[in-house]
Amino acid sequence: MAPQSMSRLASIYSFCVLGLMVMPHQIYGSSRGSLALTSGISDHPLADGICATLVTIHGYKCQEHEVVTKDGYILSVQRIPGGRVGVGGNGDTKRQPVLIQHGVLVDGVTWLLNQPEQNLPTILADQGFDVWISNTRGTRFSNRHLSLQVNQQGYWNWSWDELAKFDLPAVFDYVYNETGQKIHYVGHSQGTLIAMAALSEGLLVEKIKSAALLSPVAYLNTVTSILGVVCREAIVANLFGDSAFDPKGQLLPFFNIARTLCDAPGIDCYGLLAPLTGPNCCLNVSTFHSFIRNEPQPTSMMNIRHCGQSIREKVVAKYDYGSSEANTARYGEAKAPAYNLSNIPKNLPLFLSYGALDTLSDVRDVNLLLGILKPNHDADKLTIQYINNYAHMDFIMGVNAKDVVYSQVLSFFKNHTGF
Repeated sequence: MAPQSMSRLASIYSFCVLGLMVMPHQIYGSSRGSLALTSGISDHPLADGICATLVTIHGYKCQEHEVVTKDGYILSVQRIPGGRVGVGGNGDTKRQPVLIQHGVLVDGVTWLLNQPEQNLPTILADQGFDVWISNTRGTRFSNRHLSLQVNQQGYWNWSWDELAKFDLPAVFDYVYNETGQKIHYVGHSQGTLIAMAALSEGLLVEKIKSAALLSPVAYLNTVTSILGVVCREAIVANLFGDSAFDPKGQLLPFFNIARTLCDAPGIDCYGLLAPLTGPNCCLNVSTFHSFIRNEPQPTSMMNIRHCGQSIREKVVAKYDYGSSEANTARYGEAKAPAYNLSNIPKNLPLFLSYGALDTLSDVRDVNLLLGILKPNHDADKLTIQYINNYAHMDFIMGVNAKDVVYSQVLSFFKNHTGF
């Protein structure tokens, strides 16, 4: 991103954050150091990988896998094949696979920052599922390519179109080939968008068993998150390069200041997330400190511009290359085609959970999505949960998400055993 634009975004974000850091928020727990990642964490705390750092230390088996997409990206995937010894069993029974996909500007680590009894992947493993965690291209463990280097511009020539077309199908194929079974899916934020886009294009259909969509993102007509400002800045600045968007790198001085402030007694750092996600109700202080030392992760500038396109055009469509000639060369038509979400198979079991305080998955935008899904979906295959005090990150890091959301996901998976 151009220095002037990034400086402007940093000023906007800093103003919002510093104003909110002193505002009171409900938080859960005040002790620090309860997690392995919290005490003395470095800027590169996961040198040994996600499995070794966050999973096996709690008594689970965990495997590191690599998946190669058709366009050459090498993705990191973690597998938790069963529960802890004495919890959920570790026998040879064939287990139902579940694939878990994170959203934009984070990676699979965000699913594992609480204690095992509170994290969705380990809860599912303890309940007898074969759990797979995917990490999107460009994030720290998925930053390799068969022929491109991460510092080459060509590496970043993608948006969420490619995540839907290449990344998700590649991981689905890999898990299906490893397990021989159809797959339950859990997506959060962008992880919901790419699943719906893929399904609307006829992808994944033969290998998916059901989908749980947490903080579903499709339309961004009324998004109030500051990420919307970032997306709009990318459009206004006419930034058509295929470079990386790396908040941690490009705003490093701000993040260093924020971390210092967060370590000071009496400072409520929940304000760091509120401009991005809405006022999360139910995060733990220790978990939050681990989060800000690990995230955000890079994505592509094209992905950010695609977000801005959705806000501006108020439609769920493929990436607009900026001219009728470029679009025609890419799509065979002058305008970037819309995704027809009504093409999502009507008999695919869907679970959607969204929160009243979420500024990325705004209630009004979710209602637009539901307005398309409901008339086209079998009523007994569509389950909807509305949570009046949840914002965006409560769904993956909330200390009470186990009881509020994950128990519902478990019931949903167990109720829909075939597709």
